[in-house]
Amino acid sequence: MDVSSKRMTTERHIKLGRQTALISFLLGTAIFGLYFLTSSFELLLLGYGFIALTGLLNVGVLISILVKANTDKDNRTKLFTTCGLMLLNIPVMLFYCLVTIILLNTMRITFTNSTQTCLTNINIVGCGGGHIDKLESGESETVWVNITGDCSLNIEYLSNEQKKEENVTGYVTSSMGRKIKHNIGGQNEELF
Repeated sequence: MDVSSKRMTTERHIKLGRQTALISFLLGTAIFGLYFLTSSFELLLLGYGFIALTGLLNVGVLISILVKANTDKDNRTKLFTTCGLMLLNIPVMLFYCLVTIILLNTMRITFTNSTQTCLTNINIVGCGGGHIDKLESGESETVWVNITGDCSLNIEYLSNEQKKEENVTGYVTSSMGRKIKHNIGGQNEELF
């Protein structure tokens, strides 16, 4: 094999490694970002499949580059640098998995005051609980509630100095975290 064709295959390996790393990062970040925004179960499944598929693909490309680095001593540093670039996706993937685990164990509830009065002392009862000092009419606030096991979520609040209670969801448990909206004093869909 002459030097120019040897260099061509090395450049192809480097280009393939960089493209694989970039595409894996961009697609993984897009799937994670959409899941973060929607809490869609389908995106969660897609993410698991994506990790498995791209993991296998990246390992194959990585092995190919390492084999090439073993035979091409002149370009070994460039090839190892490409391997390092590919390996940077591992801590990114682990970070996304950690945040996903946190999201799976958290109810992200956007409370909207759908009444005509100011609501005060809004307490989220159940699971990890939470509190909102006050919500003006039409105002919204998102509260992250830790799921501490099998529990239900209710709210207690004051409206015109009268204590009121509402059910938010009858049952949640670990790995059942979602992003939901709850209209205080208004119509709400049954969650589960």
